[in-house]
Amino acid sequence: MKPFKLTLFLIATLVFSCSEDNNDTPQSTSPNLIIKLKFDPTQARLGNLGQPVSIPPGNAAQSPTINRMSANYIELAPSAFTALGTGEVIFVGNETTVGGDEAIDFQSAIFAGNEDTFLTIPLSDVSPGSYEWVRVSLAYQEGDIDFLLNGVEYSGTLASFVGYNTYITSFDLNNETIDVNGNRLQGFWAFEAEGFTSHGQAPPGATTVPNPLFDSSPVPQGSCVVTGEFENTFEITGNETSDVVVTLSFSINNSFEWTEVNADGKYEPSAGEQVVDMGLRGLIPIASN
Repeated sequence: MKPFKLTLFLIATLVFSCSEDNNDTPQSTSPNLIIKLKFDPTQARLGNLGQPVSIPPGNAAQSPTINRMSANYIELAPSAFTALGTGEVIFVGNETTVGGDEAIDFQSAIFAGNEDTFLTIPLSDVSPGSYEWVRVSLAYQEGDIDFLLNGVEYSGTLASFVGYNTYITSFDLNNETIDVNGNRLQGFWAFEAEGFTSHGQAPPGATTVPNPLFDSSPVPQGSCVVTGEFENTFEITGNETSDVVVTLSFSINNSFEWTEVNADGKYEPSAGEQVVDMGLRGLIPIASN
């Protein structure tokens, strides 16, 4: 047999042997808890107290197209009286003091888009129990919005830093680099359209953070901890044999809101129309096997 053919024969034999060995090796069957994200423009539009709210007179709003989002904290809460931080904390993102005060480390953040997986952890890492609520501290959202300029409608991309405090070196927005190199409090934003970029800071308290448990289990102002209730109690027995998926469905129903100068329902920043809110408008966690 020629050397070249012999080499191919040996490689094929080794590959076949490895395949045989892999088939004989028991595969891990440990189930996972999978957290997915969903952005729903038809879901109820809630206010800070978790009740349906309409758009105030003099304002207008639109439902953006969310491209990706990041969270910094996820907690399962057994009841409406479970204080923040005392439930089952299943995720905490990286934080840093490089910029001074403690802040979310944006450069190491995890992102996911609509219907995408944000987090996968072994179910064995989650304490067995019954959970009625979930809390999610949002950190960042990025999506497309429509705006009017000189009578012509355009689309641009808005980056919203909604976490309590975020350390940012720089970030990319539609291939445009925006340098920050510092901490930014909740409400920092950047906008890109047609190669033009701008950025600014929304005032404190301008971001809606729905919490239906406002009376029994409040969250700190500026934390952006959105709270949602499972339709049916979410049970972890510790005896699961297959993956469990929890989809965090966020309301983007008219979540981008501004003050109207020209009462036409179109966002027109050149006319002096100011953004007043860019927070998500509710959370419904949905569990499935």
